[in-house]
Amino acid sequence: MNRSSVVLIPGLLCTADLYRSQIEALPPGTVTVADTVSDDSIEAMAGRLLADAPERFVLCGLSMGGYVALEVARRAPERVAALALVATSARPDSPEQTAVRRRLVALGYDRGIEAVAEALCPRLLGPEARNDRDLRDRVVAMAQAVGIETFARQQAAIIGRADQRPTLPQLAMATQVLVGTADEIIPVECSQELAAAIPQAVLTTIPGKGHLLSMEAPDVLTRLLGELLSAGSQALQPAAAQLDAGPNM
Repeated sequence: MNRSSVVLIPGLLCTADLYRSQIEALPPGTVTVADTVSDDSIEAMAGRLLADAPERFVLCGLSMGGYVALEVARRAPERVAALALVATSARPDSPEQTAVRRRLVALGYDRGIEAVAEALCPRLLGPEARNDRDLRDRVVAMAQAVGIETFARQQAAIIGRADQRPTLPQLAMATQVLVGTADEIIPVECSQELAAAIPQAVLTTIPGKGHLLSMEAPDVLTRLLGELLSAGSQALQPAAAQLDAGPNM
């Protein structure tokens, strides 16, 4: 096993900049960022990742990236040395979520992708981060880089994703589940569900933080990825941890 390989999967409307802090902190040459802009299904994204990734790797996905990560882990568990699931869910899309997604796509075609990013920022970021102009600018810049056509494909992929809950008890790799208590995109109970169902999962909750945890609490995710890289295939003891959200997270 190559213990120094990690594959990071961006979320909806995100680029590699979602993981800027983690990429800068992890050893050079050890990180691959998955392609989530070329396909219109979660299954195809997972297939592309497996074709491009090292033989064995630590896998990290945030939000939509978590949907892809779960599909990769279901399809090729022997290749996933350890797993980080950030602000994500194993559930399929609900009719209400699908309706919101379609409205956002329509907004993007009508007023541009920047309008979508500005509309989403208050929900993507936690209460404190919403006032951080640099973070908001980064969210908008990622959206501009992705563009409306790719955004529409990603939303179609999310709407059509499978229910991964039946797979969770079969995931035998060490797993870190990370969630912010102020996440307005995916409820905290979805992360609790993941941690309860995956045998070797550790749940970490971060008070007051929102959805884009790799940007809002970069040090926490970087530390957890470092632990997974060090642990390799060693099992983690199931536990729940809560961190105080310090000013530098």
